[in-house]
Formats: sequence, structure tokens, C-alpha cells
Amino acid sequence: MFGRLMPTEGKFFDYFNQHAELCVKGAAEMVAMMTNFDDLENRVHAIESIEKQADKVTHVTIEMLHKTFITPLDRDDIHSLIVRMDDILDLLEDAAQTVSLYDIKDTTPEAKRLAELCLASTEKVKLAVGMLHNMENSHKILEICTEIDRLEADADHVFRAAMSKLFREEPDVRNLIKYKAIYEILETVTDRCEDVANILQAIIVENA
Repeated sequence: MFGRLMPTEGKFFDYFNQHAELCVKGAAEMVAMMTNFDDLENRVHAIESIEKQADKVTHVTIEMLHKTFITPLDRDDIHSLIVRMDDILDLLEDAAQTVSLYDIKDTTPEAKRLAELCLASTEKVKLAVGMLHNMENSHKILEICTEIDRLEADADHVFRAAMSKLFREEPDVRNLIKYKAIYEILETVTDRCEDVANILQAIIVENA
């Protein structure tokens, strides 16, 4: 019933989908970076470019929000959703730039695993956001949000284990500081994905 009564302004959903796709692309580049540093400069540039594209989508979405009289979702929900999605790419860019600026020379299995969890989380975000235009998908969206929560918990576990190993085994304090920074940023990416899931869950509840 709600789906039939929903106003027909659909550009917001298009922008959500565009941004979610960029999040996946950014996370995929991060996995590639954390797998092999041979093409580091190009990877950093690629992530920066993706982040700039996402910023434009965010700007257009918020601009349209101010100009649209009737919106398909609550205004605060639209704003929160696009901003939290933008946070994901901001953090991925931070991670890429940190690798470059800190002159990190090698990757670790833990960094790669955290990047893979970031990618898995953004893929779930994309899937859930892609269903948001139709509230008949509410049950599926909630299931995906639960999966995002699980991925965030997995990232927490990997992060704690990585930090424990780092403080036990890394003799160079400079390297410890560098890898600690990378681990923290990548784990926070999954936190922001969980934030998106929480917003989606709230939207479903409000519109049920």
C-alpha cells in the first residue's frame, strides 16, 4: 500500500544508487591496493577521483532536497543517508592518502582482510539501497542490514586481532604507528556502513 502512495520523485533513489556504486568501486580499489603496492600511485589517484565523483552526487542530492517540495522519504532520512554514504568514501580516500603520505612500503594480511570486509560491506549497502525505491522490499532490506551488522562485527574482530599482533610483533615504532592508522581507518569504514544500515532500518520502520 505504501509503495503505491509514495510520491513519484525518483531522482533521489537514482542518486543513492549512483553513490552506492561509487562506494563499491572505491572499496574495490582499496582491496587492490592492500593486495599489491606495485601500482600505489595510480590506486591512490583512482580512489581520489572516485571520492570527488561521490562528492558531486552528494552535493546534487542535497541541492535537490532543498528544491523539492514533496520528497519520497523523510527529508532528514534522505540527508542522513547520503551524508553517511559519503563518509564511506571519505574514509577510503583517507586510507589511500595515509598509505601514500606515511610512505608505507608493504601490506599485511590483516590490512587486506579489513579491506575485503569494507568491500563486502559496501556491496551489501549497494544491494540494500537499490531496493529502497519499493517498500515491498522492506523484509529483504532488513535482512541485508543484518548482514552488514555481521560484517562490521567481523571487522571488529579482525581489527582487535591485528592490533594485538602489531603491538606484540612489530619492533619498529614508526611502522606500528603507520599500520595502526590504516587498521583504524579501514575498520571505521565498516562502522559507517553499519550507520547506513541503521538509517535504512529506521526508514523501513517509519514507512511500514
